[in-house]
Amino acid sequence: MEGRVTGKIGPGFVVLAGFSPTDTDASLAWMAEKILGLRVFADDQGKMNRDLAETNGSLLVVSQFTLYGDASKGRRPSFIDAAPPNLAIPLYEKFVALLREKGAGKIPVETGEFGAMMEVELVNDGPVTLILEK
Repeated sequence: MEGRVTGKIGPGFVVLAGFSPTDTDASLAWMAEKILGLRVFADDQGKMNRDLAETNGSLLVVSQFTLYGDASKGRRPSFIDAAPPNLAIPLYEKFVALLREKGAGKIPVETGEFGAMMEVELVNDGPVTLILEK
């Protein structure tokens, strides 16, 4: 339905999450812990020293299979390395559940809608954009 908002946050992280068929419970747990523990928010001295919990930040997690797009050959990207929906949906759901569990209710976690055409808006407040991969 056009114009419907499925997830909305204030300050925090927008996580574009792509999954591969080789992702495991261990890699999902590592990624959840890494995201929740990243100290990239400024402290009183302006140093990147604070994490999401310390800043009352939130997470918006959006499934993004195109992160696995390979454009090294030809002009049309190949998505063969991305997990197909029957694998990616459970991985995405488990990842979101881990973030909620490990955030212990202190860090709100909102989501997009898996497989939907979405318009994602964000304000990048600062110089931090990271690629995390294990």
